[in-house]
Amino acid sequence: MASPSSTQTQSRSPEIRKDPVNNRWVIFSPARAKRPTDFKAKSPQNPNSSSSCPFCIGNEHECAPEIFRVPPDPKSDWKIRVIQNLYPALSRDIGSKKDGGPDGEMRCTGDLGRVVTGFGFHDVVIESPVHSVQLQDLEPREVGEVLLACKKRIEQIKEYDLIKYVFKNHGASAGASMSHSHSQLLALPVIPPTISARINSTKEYFDQTGKCCLCEVQPKDLQIDVTTHFISIVPFAATFPFEIWIIPRNHSSHFHELDNEKAVDLGGLLKLTLRKISVQLNNPPFNFMIQTAPLQAIDTQLAYIHWFLQIVPQLAGVGGFEIGTGCYINPVFSEDAAKVMREVNVPK
Repeated sequence: MASPSSTQTQSRSPEIRKDPVNNRWVIFSPARAKRPTDFKAKSPQNPNSSSSCPFCIGNEHECAPEIFRVPPDPKSDWKIRVIQNLYPALSRDIGSKKDGGPDGEMRCTGDLGRVVTGFGFHDVVIESPVHSVQLQDLEPREVGEVLLACKKRIEQIKEYDLIKYVFKNHGASAGASMSHSHSQLLALPVIPPTISARINSTKEYFDQTGKCCLCEVQPKDLQIDVTTHFISIVPFAATFPFEIWIIPRNHSSHFHELDNEKAVDLGGLLKLTLRKISVQLNNPPFNFMIQTAPLQAIDTQLAYIHWFLQIVPQLAGVGGFEIGTGCYINPVFSEDAAKVMREVNVPK
């Protein structure tokens, strides 16, 4: 597989790049790494036994209550289930649709800062009834159905006025305790600081240029694959090695505006991207997240908020420098990572 040589890579000087989307500085330090093609997961994902997995078909009684399934007929075998999390981080029982609690008060002032009642939703999307089947094993249409199930749940949750943001994460290493393919949806009564920072950063770019920064034509050397409706790239200032974004080619602020045609197109590109990551990086655990607009974003914000999928292979940990400064060190230049991923040959 073609790639920059070790000499070429390590002879490049370090760079500090500003991420215009997340307003974050990233240090690119290739001397800290081997060749880009040598990056592999230290230990690939190793799914556990299905014998004791509550997410497998036939074990539904071991799970928290079901919210809905696909297809909806309870007498037919399901393909996707959306259920409550058995150990939720937030409580869906505190509030109501209109007021959030018996007294209608969600916010008060604590001695050390603001306090918000822990009302919200913490759900699980079980992406396949079969334990050994991972998201990348599904057909594009089936991956699209998983995305549409997430869309449906977001549309249900947005009816609750107190919910400000819905975060979707699929990941084996950072937080997920079950190897059966699934995602988690967390609906929050606040907008997380990372999301606020991204909105402020994209607004700054829009104010300066009159353009959405994710609508801008991506340089060819950062592109990986292009479909009718989506493009996959390694961002210019990727926070993590081999981080990949899948971006709608036409401006769109809310993930839940995804239609059936685009869901299948996105499903195909997501499947291809995950298979490339598996082949090139030794099937690493990964996170993929839907980065979307707050549910109650106002019209003027929609001009510069552009949703995307963020995929982060778990190849390296976060150290004290990153925790203490908010700056990250990436040992692989974005252009090198994109070139490697473009050239991955995925078995048919």
